[in-house]
Amino acid sequence: MSEDAFLGGQLRLRQPKSGHRAGHDAVLLAAATPARPGDRVADLGAGVGVAGLAVASRVAGIDLVLVEIDPTLSDLARGNAAANGIAAEVIVLDVEADAAAFAACALAPDSIDIVLMNPPFNDPARHRRSPDGARGMAHVATETTLASWIHAARRILKSKGVLTLIWRADGLAEVLSALDHGFGSVEILPVHGDVRVPANRILVRAIKGGRAPTQIHPALMLNDESGLPNKRVQEILAGKAILPLANR
Repeated sequence: MSEDAFLGGQLRLRQPKSGHRAGHDAVLLAAATPARPGDRVADLGAGVGVAGLAVASRVAGIDLVLVEIDPTLSDLARGNAAANGIAAEVIVLDVEADAAAFAACALAPDSIDIVLMNPPFNDPARHRRSPDGARGMAHVATETTLASWIHAARRILKSKGVLTLIWRADGLAEVLSALDHGFGSVEILPVHGDVRVPANRILVRAIKGGRAPTQIHPALMLNDESGLPNKRVQEILAGKAILPLANR
């Protein structure tokens, strides 16, 4: 087990040394998530809680729910919330479970203001599944993963509730197809390693029942033209700035 600093040390979180480890994706997801005091916010597939706790660190007074299928990671998420003085409910639940299972955990339909999620997104046809069971589950998608997770988000979100997610860039068509059932007002932010390579991630925000046209924001470059870390990204990772998708 290791204890790692996030948001420039604002959060110190324990996570396993091996298997799936949270990093930049979780922090970027949090920085793209809009929330206001009083919002009920659900982090689906929360792992040790990095993304959800980062949102709670930025926005005081949210009602945070961390949903994670792995009991070990759930225990770590619960301990991480307590160690950082953040109130959070941690639920051990498969995101692909049915509505009755969600309702039994107090996640009834139309009960959540904001959902954020970082689903497993590697294509099993092109990515060899890790022999580490937890790492494989966290990283590799099935054919139904994305649609199932977005369906779960749609079910628990209130009308006009907001979903934010991170996915691999070459899966944009899959994301738009899945969001076509019940979501609109889609905003997309491509993320590039640097200016010389195609985007490898997309951050997406959508509104349940939204009707505004789709928007594509200027791309986020993790490194600048010289290959050095982008100063804006460093501010985001340090918890000093947010991404435009987080504006409401």
